Amino acid sequence: MLMADRDVLIVGAGPTGLMLAGELALAGVDVAIVERRKSQELEGPRSRGLHSRTIEVLDQRGIADRFLAEGQTAQIQSFAGIRLDISDFPARHHYGLALEQNRFERILAGWVSELGVPVLRAREVTGASQDGDGVVVGLSNGGSLRAGYVVGCDGGRSVVRKTAGIEFPGWEPSVNSFIAEAEMTEQPPWGIRYDANGTQALGPLDEGRRVGIVVTEPFAGQTREPTLEDLRRALTRAWGTDFGVHSPTWLSRFTDLTRQAAAYRKGRVLLAGDAAHVHYPVGGQGLNLGVQDAVNLGWKLAAVVKGTAPERLLDTYHAERHPVAARVLQITMAQTALTRSDERISALRATLADLLGMDEPRKRFAATLSGLDIQYDLGEGHPLTGCRMLDIEVVTAGGPVRVFELLHDARAVLLDVDRAGAFDVRPWAGRVRLVKADYTGTWELPALGTVDPPPVVLIRPDGYVAWAGNANDPGLVGALTTWLGPPKRG
Repeated sequence: MLMADRDVLIVGAGPTGLMLAGELALAGVDVAIVERRKSQELEGPRSRGLHSRTIEVLDQRGIADRFLAEGQTAQIQSFAGIRLDISDFPARHHYGLALEQNRFERILAGWVSELGVPVLRAREVTGASQDGDGVVVGLSNGGSLRAGYVVGCDGGRSVVRKTAGIEFPGWEPSVNSFIAEAEMTEQPPWGIRYDANGTQALGPLDEGRRVGIVVTEPFAGQTREPTLEDLRRALTRAWGTDFGVHSPTWLSRFTDLTRQAAAYRKGRVLLAGDAAHVHYPVGGQGLNLGVQDAVNLGWKLAAVVKGTAPERLLDTYHAERHPVAARVLQITMAQTALTRSDERISALRATLADLLGMDEPRKRFAATLSGLDIQYDLGEGHPLTGCRMLDIEVVTAGGPVRVFELLHDARAVLLDVDRAGAFDVRPWAGRVRLVKADYTGTWELPALGTVDPPPVVLIRPDGYVAWAGNANDPGLVGALTTWLGPPKRG
């Protein structure tokens, strides 16, 4: 049975799929999510926190406070266990947020529900086939759904990616890590240690009544779901005892398999989140990378669906996000190597700790790990071009307002802090908001440093600077056309 068409169908209601659905709904796109889980609940915490740039993109949509209210802030990033202070970063959210993924998803799902996005649950996707007008998604019950575009946010084993024929090259796993929450009859030694296999960690939960467990061993081709006996054997190999482990609340395994999709788009099929890239979870990059994929893609896909921008705008999604993920994969592979321990690796870790104790290397690495140093290659121009826009407070005719508040509706902003320009944005009416304001403070970014304040800034819906300069610069018309589509005639 072929159900009613939708503009966009998202496969997967994890963090990436939910964020993308919210972005599309804000833009007025008819979007739905297909999710195999019967409810939003997850077994175990999965990801444990948000990085600074992810908090910023939530703030850009006016929902950051929902997450901040339930998590715990910490002004620390880390690289392979080496702590990096970010409290001096020139950013409003110069901290990370400890917040388990199941709580993150619950809050995000609440926002998506408020926006009216339907989530079709308990539906397994079996494949996706496309033609010139749309994509048909097959379901395990024999039914199907059709949409103009389909976005696979269905994880590392993505059915959408596989049936679209998108290659997933990378590196095979070398270690296998068990992660679990359970009870123990013996008192274990709390803390983290590294051995020749990698990370071995035991931490108290619920005031010590349960134990959070990570135990790592060489990868031996395991494919089935892990059991309590598997965990007991792994603990014994790592610690010499299993500490009487019993009554696991949940038990899972992950590896350092590292892969990235060769293309993030094939016709009307796109990929985001773990469907586009997988890696070892050291550093907590995965959820954050996926949410930021969604924010980059959402406004572009909306513009194409609504016909205000040409389809080639979608090609910028791969061009911008593929290099960002490639860098993350490189960093996670380096950190994974440093989680192992022998005298040589320990010497390297100590040397890196000395290096990262210096101010400039600390700032550079911490900006990368927190996502604050991303600069998309948008061509030559003002140093801000391609960077995240600063959340400065400007003074408008209506009073003071933060830049991120101007982005709550996921629409582009042309910010005129010179007030001398007379640029006419009416040909792009509904696509960009002109804001005339005053601001006399400094313009400073992590890693990049202080830059000369531009008179006019074109800010994309994802919060990145598309163009900066003078209002009478002909490059502004080109930037508006490139990112928001051709001007209306008449």
